[in-house]
Amino acid sequence: MKDAYQTVYETLHRIYQKHRRKHRENGDSKQMCCMWSTNDPPDIIESTAPFDDIEDAFGITVDDDAAMELYDMHLDEAARKIVDMRTEQCQQ
Repeated sequence: MKDAYQTVYETLHRIYQKHRRKHRENGDSKQMCCMWSTNDPPDIIESTAPFDDIEDAFGITVDDDAAMELYDMHLDEAARKIVDMRTEQCQQ
């Protein structure tokens, strides 16, 4: 049986692959920032397609602070953060 982290990681990895492939300049470093162009990064990342997909997949809200934090994370760190966010937001 998979734990919450593993399930979140696998789903996040699929989202990462979907968006990373749109930016040929980005290697497969498992860095969240690779879901956006690294040659021409967006000024605002909140409410962009990758975060829309993350919010939909995990039933969470990603505000500006969380978006900036997640953007700078490795996938494994981000998966742990998302597990925590789901727990926190479900308790509210």
